[in-house]
Amino acid sequence: MPEKSEESKVRDPFQAWRAWRDAGMEAWSKVMLEVVRNEEFARTSGTLLNTWLTASAPAREVLQSLMAAALEQCQMPPRAEVIRLAERLTKIEMRLDDLDAKLDGAIRRRPRNRREKVREVREK
Repeated sequence: MPEKSEESKVRDPFQAWRAWRDAGMEAWSKVMLEVVRNEEFARTSGTLLNTWLTASAPAREVLQSLMAAALEQCQMPPRAEVIRLAERLTKIEMRLDDLDAKLDGAIRRRPRNRREKVREVREK
């Protein structure tokens, strides 16, 4: 059987498409980097963001009050109450960790048996 040459091997049918896609992505990347690095772009996007946040504040407040009412109807606590509870539990956990560390220290310092206790008294 004759060996197949390089040209007769099956080629990737999407190779040309991938090259075209990669070239397009590279071109768009360069253009977008130039646009984003521009000071005018940063100023304009900042202004648009501030305007949007200011305009959406009333809608956000209405949504929060509606959510609080819906949670109350379902007999569920509002977000602020859950956050307060999480903070309290975190503080309790920290205090328990501190007490655990103190207890471990006290256990390490106490004599293991009577002989050690007698030695400690005699040494003093």
